[in-house]
Amino acid sequence: DLRAVTCVAGNTDVDGVVRNTLTVLERAGAGDVPVARGAERPLIEAPRSARHVHGHDGMGDLGLPAPRRTPADVDAVTLLRREILASPRPVTLVPTAPLTNIALLLRTHPEVTRNIGRIVFMGGAAGAGNASPVAEFNVWHDPEAAAILLTAGVPITMYGLDVFTRVVVPAADVRRLRASAEPGARLAGDLL
Repeated sequence: DLRAVTCVAGNTDVDGVVRNTLTVLERAGAGDVPVARGAERPLIEAPRSARHVHGHDGMGDLGLPAPRRTPADVDAVTLLRREILASPRPVTLVPTAPLTNIALLLRTHPEVTRNIGRIVFMGGAAGAGNASPVAEFNVWHDPEAAAILLTAGVPITMYGLDVFTRVVVPAADVRRLRASAEPGARLAGDLL
């Protein structure tokens, strides 16, 4: 039950992340999921980018066509608040990028915590980092936002960088994805 996606600067600038998110959701057959533009910079630090890793467009410079739709007419924090409070059951937030939008939500609308069952985030590292010798990009990008999330009083599960460095997708699976008739599967294969 994907209720919404919010975007934050990270892999590329926030407008690029919005474009990429809309494109991925369209290809995955989830074009009706609302997408909102969020923070264009960390809470305190200067803007940072991972274009050197993810390409200028944040998607490996695959040259994907522009999405057919536009983002929601509300900002990320407003969309998150609306969806969390409207949900008939506690929601699970799954941030896979810098945590700025979530931190802004928790600080400006602390009442949402009563309907957040847990937060499962991709960030941090138990070993070596990818943004510095000891820091993983999502937390390094906005450490103050990470601190706000970690002290919000909501159950948290962290999937650190070390978990993702162990994932292996065999070449045969990548070829099968790229040959799929399903656009979302083809995109996954191209990204791998």
